[in-house]
Amino acid sequence: MSKKNKLQKFADLLTFPNVYENFDPRHPELIGIDGEPVDLKGKWSEKHFGNNKPITLELACGKGHYTIGLAQRFPERNFIGVDIKGARIWKGATQALEEEISNAAFLRTRIEQIDLFFGKGEVDEIWITFPDPFLKKSKSNRRLTAHPFLEKYKSILKENGIVNLKTDSPELYEFTLDVMKTEKNFEMIYFDDDIYAKPLPVEALSIKTEYEGMHLAVNKTIKYVKLRLL
Repeated sequence: MSKKNKLQKFADLLTFPNVYENFDPRHPELIGIDGEPVDLKGKWSEKHFGNNKPITLELACGKGHYTIGLAQRFPERNFIGVDIKGARIWKGATQALEEEISNAAFLRTRIEQIDLFFGKGEVDEIWITFPDPFLKKSKSNRRLTAHPFLEKYKSILKENGIVNLKTDSPELYEFTLDVMKTEKNFEMIYFDDDIYAKPLPVEALSIKTEYEGMHLAVNKTIKYVKLRLL
């Protein structure tokens, strides 16, 4: 992508009513349409969606394929895709606007700061779909199922809230299983190292992103872990 195209997409995002951005990680302020500051913590359903439907987050959403897919399949819920890459979010946000998918929104911020923008118990469910597995051991704490991230999720999930991981990475899958051996705030309620070898346990798993299609094309197996907040 050329620098010009990327800058145009950044400019477009400031005109999108379904996108919110945090430009300075040192200050937990969200910017909405036309660059106006907006406070949504604890108020996403009321202020953005205008309803009281349950909220699901997709973390590291990339181009938003899964966020859009979830929103289309489950109109009784609200979905928010979260990623730091604005040029990627542009794709999903544009599709949502063009197809009038009103139960999908996007948040551009670092996932390490997710608890700054959602209130305690505001989120019902989290999906983590094909995140960077950070294969170097020195970066294992950057994996989105590492303990520091689970602590963040604990602070925004409702009681018995769910965290779903869908990945092609055996390293991330095994890492998550190991984390759960000592995790006190979550319990593992399902895990599977090859979800397509049997009937899918969760309807939402049938959504396939662009990356998943690439993984399946080279015969990678897709793995799934489901956690519940205690």
